[in-house]
Amino acid sequence: MFQAICRVNRLDGEDKDFGYIVDYKDLFKKVENAIAVYTSELDHSAGGVDPEVLLQNRLKKGKERLDDALEALALLCQPVEPPEGELEHIHYFCGNTEIAADLQEREPQRAALYKATVALVRAYANIADELEAAGYSSADVGRIKKQLDHYLNVREIIRKASGETLDLKAYEADMRHLIDTYIEADEPRKISPFDNMGLLELIVKSGIANAIASQLGGLKGNRNAIAETIENNVRSKIIKEHLNDPAYYERMSALLDEIIAARKAKAIAYEELLRRYAELVKRVEAGHAEDAPAQLNTAGRRALYNNLKGSSAVAGANTAAAPAADRALDLAIRIDAAVKHVRSDGWRGVQAREQVIKGAMYGILQDVAEVERLFLIIKQQGEY
Repeated sequence: MFQAICRVNRLDGEDKDFGYIVDYKDLFKKVENAIAVYTSELDHSAGGVDPEVLLQNRLKKGKERLDDALEALALLCQPVEPPEGELEHIHYFCGNTEIAADLQEREPQRAALYKATVALVRAYANIADELEAAGYSSADVGRIKKQLDHYLNVREIIRKASGETLDLKAYEADMRHLIDTYIEADEPRKISPFDNMGLLELIVKSGIANAIASQLGGLKGNRNAIAETIENNVRSKIIKEHLNDPAYYERMSALLDEIIAARKAKAIAYEELLRRYAELVKRVEAGHAEDAPAQLNTAGRRALYNNLKGSSAVAGANTAAAPAADRALDLAIRIDAAVKHVRSDGWRGVQAREQVIKGAMYGILQDVAEVERLFLIIKQQGEY
């Protein structure tokens, strides 16, 4: 039994701090006797780690964990400027929307917030039914519940503001398989066509007003907080998709910067601001311009075309007499065809196979630097 208890408490990673043993048969006294016998025979003369076995009071330890978790979150949020509302928290954890790199640079603070909030929830849940027995007064219990609600609300605001809410679409097929295989029920009745959508997708599908009402209603009409939440979601999407098509997403980033500057200068009305947000979100979600040539019928071709326009490869192309856009289109289609012709299965990460693709690209571009630049884009495209 003593061995079993030791195994339950064996740590198995950062997420596990301790194990639980439920004493159904009131055997704890016998376990204490076993520990007393065991510790009396320990050799303390060998040096190194103390081999002593320690028994700890669960409620006392639980209170320490809860107090530590509350203190950790209080320290983490201490730099948030007064009056410590939604907007101030968004500024601290997401940064200034005018600075493109701010959202990514503040990621460690957000990760610390999410982790600390999980630690608080676990610490609270461990002794939630025994708070007074753990030594908290009635006033303390009320204060702790308010703090827990506050930090959970802050976490949700920051998740939405940074575009880091969990997107369940990636798991939809697996969840559907599990439901179809193991759950029997009547035919489901779909209440809304917009369930499990991210903020940006919801703006495109249902309109910006409906998206704000359904996902950002908790911001209580705070226009600046709503604006910065949308801006950070767009910025997050741009950062995430940037390598797929650097030229296109750099243009989207520049458009976002223009909107932010206009908002902060109060140069446009709120309704016009929302209209411009909606238009930008539509373009960012689409991932390509609506007026792209018809031949650019795949994401890979569009990415190549966008990143060839204005490049040195286009300037030196054999078809130099043609307009630059036409030369970029010609090169994009030729590179696309060449890569698809020479690629082999599982070529990514295999140097010899990657060199074959680069060789085919060099035959068209005649420029090593351009080959290396465009190869990174090709590597991101699933169709290749």
